[in-house]
Amino acid sequence: MNMSTHTTIGRTRAFLTVFLKEVKENLRDRRTIVSAFLTGPLLGPLILVMLLNITLNREFDKAEKPLPVPVIGAEHAPNLIAALKAEGIEPQPAIANPEAAVRKQDADVVLRISPDYATAWRKGEAVQVELIYDSSQRDANTAVERIAQLVESYARQQGAMRLVSRGLSPTVAWPVVAARRDQATAQARAALMFSILPYFFVLTVFMGGMYLAIDLTAGERERQSLEPLFANPVPRWKILAGKLAAICVFSAASLLISLAAFGVVGRFIPTEKLGMELDLGLRFGSEVLLLMLPLILLLAALQSMVAAFAKSYREAQTYLSLLMFVPVIPSILLSTMPIKSQAWMYAVPLLGQHLGIMQLLRGDAVEPQQLGLCLAGSLLAAAVAVLATARLYQSERLAISG
Repeated sequence: MNMSTHTTIGRTRAFLTVFLKEVKENLRDRRTIVSAFLTGPLLGPLILVMLLNITLNREFDKAEKPLPVPVIGAEHAPNLIAALKAEGIEPQPAIANPEAAVRKQDADVVLRISPDYATAWRKGEAVQVELIYDSSQRDANTAVERIAQLVESYARQQGAMRLVSRGLSPTVAWPVVAARRDQATAQARAALMFSILPYFFVLTVFMGGMYLAIDLTAGERERQSLEPLFANPVPRWKILAGKLAAICVFSAASLLISLAAFGVVGRFIPTEKLGMELDLGLRFGSEVLLLMLPLILLLAALQSMVAAFAKSYREAQTYLSLLMFVPVIPSILLSTMPIKSQAWMYAVPLLGQHLGIMQLLRGDAVEPQQLGLCLAGSLLAAAVAVLATARLYQSERLAISG
């Protein structure tokens, strides 16, 4: 066995020693385990599914169950009231101050019929029906839309009957009809609702490695165990490599648990009732994992770098908590400023992952060129971050506490 072989084995042993040491120690740390394997990967899917199920079921109930609506002037339009009753609207007694009632949420919507309704109707004139509601009360929107559509449908039906009674075709009143041809697939409509998923995955990776990154740098520095480690006759880049590998393993495990959790809970989201289709199965999970792999290394290096600047564990927690807001930037930009994706965007870390995951949610395949740009851009950024962190590890001040 020659000298180069001995050197290679020595380097590998040094790397594995550091890696296994950090993994074993942090597997015994309850805070790291909870953050990496419970809070980060499981809390998001459970909260998302719970909120969606509660919201959707409540909206479905409002759309299907009888809807009580206070009506002012119901006696002026008995035929309209009868038509609304037939469609599940339950007229309630009039309210003295309807404006105050909807603001206080005593009623979602109040229907007010003009006193001259009957007179104008007999003359064949337009009649006025008011829907009084508060658009800032999001919970009332479904009720408002439901009754508005029923009133408009009744108006169109009566208008057509008026034309027929005068010997005219109903199409005279509607010479142009807009025919809508929605090209969105069931999966594409679901992607719009679940556009927050890319941020969930990035946040899971971040949370999975955060406490480990803090403990392996700021934590050991505070406990004064980093200086004896650096005193060993081992190049510091090997020590850094072992620590980064441990952080990456915890982050990747956290992401895998999250993908599995979304794959399971996704089946309990009633998307079919909305005409949507959501596939978070094995194929989706494996492609997301591939897109996220270089980002795992990038975030591990950034977390280690930021933690190295901190003088204490608590200070590192503060810095990394602020860094946690960075991954949400692409999601905010794309939700507030919808833009057509360009090829170069896939090479931007975080943004490329967001675009790729959104394509997968829509049921579209990520093209090889897009995948290559995403992986190359994130790997390049990860390499820069690792080199910057390695240089920081060469500083003698890193090992000194306080």
